[in-house]
Amino acid sequence: MPEKSPQTPAARGRSIEGKVVFLGTGTSVGVPALGCDCPVCTGGHPRDQRTRCAILLGLPAGNLLIDTPPDLRTQLLREDIGLVQAVAFTHAHADHLFGLDDLRLFPFYLGHPVPLYCEPAVEARIRHSYDYAFLTSPTTHPGARPQLEPRTIAPEKPFQVAGTTVMPLRLLHGKLPVLGFRVGDFAYCTDTNQVPEETMAKLKGVRTFVIDALRLKSHPTHFSLDEALEIAAEVGAERTVLTHISHDLGYERIQPNLPAGVQMAYDGLELPLSLDS
Repeated sequence: MPEKSPQTPAARGRSIEGKVVFLGTGTSVGVPALGCDCPVCTGGHPRDQRTRCAILLGLPAGNLLIDTPPDLRTQLLREDIGLVQAVAFTHAHADHLFGLDDLRLFPFYLGHPVPLYCEPAVEARIRHSYDYAFLTSPTTHPGARPQLEPRTIAPEKPFQVAGTTVMPLRLLHGKLPVLGFRVGDFAYCTDTNQVPEETMAKLKGVRTFVIDALRLKSHPTHFSLDEALEIAAEVGAERTVLTHISHDLGYERIQPNLPAGVQMAYDGLELPLSLDS
């Protein structure tokens, strides 16, 4: 473990305050998909290299991470991010959760456990899958487990984190209730194929709208491209960004044909973040 120093957090990585960084923009198996010989998976286009979904919000008092995918350590190193102050979870599927242990160093720099903002079902999954994080053992030392502090959140009940108000939004991922998030005029709605009416009302005034767009054909738990565009038209944001993308949507083929104001996300994309709603 590195020696603790007051300068350590500031010295580790760059500031992204006022920005959204797309750490990962791919579906649950990523792109390229293992063993696939389709043109997208073998083409090598840099914007078709997609790790599992996560974003990082640069807020006034630190970085808020949305989800902890299995690629998290690589994503943070790639983007020169050395510190995460808090995490909020959309849901507990493996591609959004199973990089949680990569938070292990952050409590050392912060001086306290990492807050995890999530619904009770997600907390239960975390406590089950990462039981060692909540147990003390004479055979381990403090640095051998992530120090975590789950905090319960609920749809349409704003919470404060890193100097900012965050609004959880109810979405449906097939039959599974999941969360999206609104921060200022930015909304993030991944892993969904249904946006309830009450959530549509909470999206009024959004200027940047991030929405799940898995593939061309319909899917039982994700929006297709056409379905995502329909929702985007209803929301009416100035900028719509498509994420959770599979190898079915090659960047060079799809991006030139999207409507004005709509773009495909890609790993490493950065957008401005305004906290005015």
